[in-house]
Amino acid sequence: MSDGSEFDPEELMAGFRRSSDGVTARFARPEAAIIRDLVAQVVELVEPPADSSTLSAPSVLTEADELAAMVGMTDSSLDDAELPDDPVLARLLPDAYKDDPDAANEFRRFTESGLRSAKVQCAQTLLATLPAGGGKIRLSSDQAEAWLRSLNDVRLALGVRLGVTDDFDALDDGVEPEDPRYAYVQVYQWLAFIQGSLVAALS
Repeated sequence: MSDGSEFDPEELMAGFRRSSDGVTARFARPEAAIIRDLVAQVVELVEPPADSSTLSAPSVLTEADELAAMVGMTDSSLDDAELPDDPVLARLLPDAYKDDPDAANEFRRFTESGLRSAKVQCAQTLLATLPAGGGKIRLSSDQAEAWLRSLNDVRLALGVRLGVTDDFDALDDGVEPEDPRYAYVQVYQWLAFIQGSLVAALS
């Protein structure tokens, strides 16, 4: 497979473009590798535990637990109903009610498992449509939406590590090439460009 060396730089920098049956873009091998690596890290972080056990027999369930069983929740997801300690995971799985911890925890009991699964599914769509060696990709509308969500998760995770608030420009201006964060800031900006071009192509 090509390493991307023959790609037109202008085409690589164009981001996503609208096509007759969706959107297209080209990624060089290093670009694809960066995106795939970061997305895989997010998957590893948010993926629901593989050894989760199912709920007990319906005869001993409370009314709330019966509802939980209907939506596929497990014992572990019912017990783990608090904001994660990891700041990145807390950003990806935020509280729904910031001023009401009890309501936030109760809401989390019924939504976190599904939210984790949805994020993993979007990430898997991105990984399945972006070859490790790079190249031209073509996405349907549904695949493009999955890309948007997955790229956003990566940017949120990077943003936490970089200490990004709403004022990203201030951070960008203050990070010099010798700063250890410099490369990550460049990746953050590049992902913002890719995401923006995808939004524009879908508009």
